[in-house]
Amino acid sequence: MGLRIGLIAGSGRFPLQALAGAKARGYSCVVAGIRGEAPPEIKAEAEAFEWVGPTELEKLVTFFKAQGVTEAVLAGKVEPGTLLRKDVCDEALSRLLSGIGEKTPTGVLRSLIEFLTGQGIRVMDPSFLLAPFFCPPGRLSKAEPSAGVLEDAAVGRRLARAAADLEIGQTVAVKNGAIVAVEGMEGTDEAIRRAGRLAGDGIVVAKAGRTRQDMRIDVPAVGLETVKALVSARAAALVFEAAAVPFFQKDEALALADAHGLVVLAES
Repeated sequence: MGLRIGLIAGSGRFPLQALAGAKARGYSCVVAGIRGEAPPEIKAEAEAFEWVGPTELEKLVTFFKAQGVTEAVLAGKVEPGTLLRKDVCDEALSRLLSGIGEKTPTGVLRSLIEFLTGQGIRVMDPSFLLAPFFCPPGRLSKAEPSAGVLEDAAVGRRLARAAADLEIGQTVAVKNGAIVAVEGMEGTDEAIRRAGRLAGDGIVVAKAGRTRQDMRIDVPAVGLETVKALVSARAAALVFEAAAVPFFQKDEALALADAHGLVVLAES
């Protein structure tokens, strides 16, 4: 890898964490911030920066090429429904979408990666920037799980992996052995809040990666916003895969979890 890297920044904390991690490794960072998604403060940290609409594929490629970028990382979330809106797509994205049979979020992003590769911009696996955010297996919270929580956690993890493999979502909420909610296009946090409205106190939320997770396309993560959603939903526990799901803003998130008696488990 060279010492210049492009960052396609979506929502959440990962873009800022990825930028800091890349700079610490000696990269100069050119950032394309997805308008309406990327944190505004990332602009000041980039060597070169451009706001790009989520459907402005041509503008993204032109910016990176002008900056001499040949390697890039996708960091953060982009609202999947926006990418599928043909009425606002530029010509390049419209052509890309027309060639995709099954327009799942993963399918769209995989095609985007193939397109960028064809334009001379290789999209890299961001795992080299994620190492500090993975947790060892075990209980991370002060609160201990009850037997019922552990049973729901086991059900949730199994179903979350199955849902992820089917390209449905990566998060499942369970209560008393019953499936309450499965994440769709609304994302993890909204799925958690929906589960809380449906089932009330005590849901257990599980987050998992796919059996064959391509980290270039999607990083299944949890963090402070996840815990805020769990507190809002009056959830009992969060369980996630220790080796597949990074935990951003862990200290702040665990402090909030402990203040509300929320169980947090990282499982192998």
